[in-house]
Amino acid sequence: MTDVITLGWRERLALPSLGITVLKAKLDTGARSSSLHVEWLEVDQRSDGIWLRFQVRTTRKGGVSAPCEAKATGQRSVTDSGGHTTMRWFIRTEVELADHRFMADVNLTDRRHMLFPLLLGRTALDGRFLVDPSLSYSQTPRRAVRDPS
Repeated sequence: MTDVITLGWRERLALPSLGITVLKAKLDTGARSSSLHVEWLEVDQRSDGIWLRFQVRTTRKGGVSAPCEAKATGQRSVTDSGGHTTMRWFIRTEVELADHRFMADVNLTDRRHMLFPLLLGRTALDGRFLVDPSLSYSQTPRRAVRDPS
């Protein structure tokens, strides 16, 4: 039997393919999808599909990433915890958490009134981690390093 990693309800992680080395995230097993706060979003139709340019607020007090760019995987309706449904763009991006790297589908939205710029939902967590709500920041983040490939 393999050991399952237990995480807290909030953790620090990285989004290496977006150049983000550390970001606070709320781990939410009640949310199906993952949501990332973006300051602004531009949609660009190219010959190989739709690309999104955006900027991520990395801290509550003003830290922002360099502009990010990712290919859109689509646009779907998402219902928030208050029951409001909106259309959101989704990307597939690499997540680094607890010394594991994996791909996750993430929607881009305005989370400026939320405590965490990233909500990591159960689809990203399923089969990888257990969440113990009594724990908080249980993992020591290592500085993410881009893969040479």
